[in-house]
Amino acid sequence: MKYIDSKKLPETQFKRYTGISWSTFYLMVEQLKMYVPAKGRPPKLSIEDQIVLCLSYWREYRTLFHVATSYGVLEPTASRIVRQVGDCFIKSNLFNLPKHLSEGEGIDWNGVIVEATEIPIQRPQKIESYSVKKKTHTFKVQAIIHDQTQKILSLCSSHVAIHDFELFKRNLDQIPAGAFILADTGYQGIYTVYPNSVLPLKVKKHCKLDPELKIYNQEINKRRIGIEHVFGSLKTFKILAERYRNGGKRLGLRFNLIGGIYNLELSEK
Repeated sequence: MKYIDSKKLPETQFKRYTGISWSTFYLMVEQLKMYVPAKGRPPKLSIEDQIVLCLSYWREYRTLFHVATSYGVLEPTASRIVRQVGDCFIKSNLFNLPKHLSEGEGIDWNGVIVEATEIPIQRPQKIESYSVKKKTHTFKVQAIIHDQTQKILSLCSSHVAIHDFELFKRNLDQIPAGAFILADTGYQGIYTVYPNSVLPLKVKKHCKLDPELKIYNQEINKRRIGIEHVFGSLKTFKILAERYRNGGKRLGLRFNLIGGIYNLELSEK
């Protein structure tokens, strides 16, 4: 669907189609106009159509051949548009994850949630990325989100097979100073490197937890469920949910960019 047709869609349907609101779309148009060269042959697609093409590719993750056919351009042209639009969004700094947390706005940044997710990828030729849990080759991404606002504070990734806790140890510098961490049972041993943490109690085999300890676990999981909702929102873009092609190239970059767009959409609510 080209921009001229999508203009007829109301807010809810447009967001279902592209994954973003109209206000975010117009902001993207403004930013992309800044990077359009003043000279040279004009592009076949308008700026609005280029953004819709890129968003539909992320949202539906069809092959570039099918995307190009829908917009009446060649496959290399569609590939170039997707790359250039994404690069322009990154250069704008409006869709990037925060480098510094704002202070003095009545927000307590101390409570954060840490969790990792895996994205299936095509089998790489050189990198050992097989996930025993998913029984396929995967790309692992660890997110740190704010407990209260659900805002993504940072993302880190790994192309190789790695345990959640090992990925956490490699990226300790991304945790806000003095933060109190909520994590799941996959982060056993976190107290040795970051004492200011809480995990649900792990149930031993053939044993049952006391009712008080069950309530303790439930209270932790009630707060931790927020990060699952964040991953669910990000994975409405099928490029982050389905088997990623090209062996994982630019996947971390795109995950960060879509995470930044999610933060921007969150701030508009």
